[in-house]
Amino acid sequence: MSVVARPLFAFDNSYVRELEGLYVPWQAAPAPAPRLLALNEGLALELGVDAGALGAPDGVDVLVGNVAPEGASPVAQAYAGHQFGGYSPLLGDGRALLLGEVIDVHGRRRDLHLKGSGRTPFARGGDGKAAVGPMLREYVLGEAMHALGIPTTRALAVVATGDRVRRETTLPGAVLVRVAASH
Repeated sequence: MSVVARPLFAFDNSYVRELEGLYVPWQAAPAPAPRLLALNEGLALELGVDAGALGAPDGVDVLVGNVAPEGASPVAQAYAGHQFGGYSPLLGDGRALLLGEVIDVHGRRRDLHLKGSGRTPFARGGDGKAAVGPMLREYVLGEAMHALGIPTTRALAVVATGDRVRRETTLPGAVLVRVAASH
């Protein structure tokens, strides 16, 4: 992952600064043929980001994880919890990277995640990828819930990767750029 020359986002990465040990620095798997499928221009405006720049080829490379935006600190988040009836001291995001945090135009801290961006150390046998259909569904449902006034994660974009992912059948791959007020 190389670094893009012009800043698209103004990152303030408190998670990486303040929570050492709860993440592993990581990079997205390369996407061979990224293609923008959906861009949430309203959410880009809320984040103080130029939607036109995001939709340009360099911006799409950032959204799919091929290029790290200036100021980003891509990490796979680690956590503990109960799974399959027992406590597991080390779980984590198996297919998502936290790029960093931005302060939106309303002063709220928002996380930017790349979901489906490839295996992380927490993937536990999974491929770390996502298919187009579920990512578009998450995009649409998040916006519907937001429109109803229900607090939810939202999606800034869905980008086809050019990869094929194996599920019940072989499907086209995608990355969802998830935006959340998580911490």
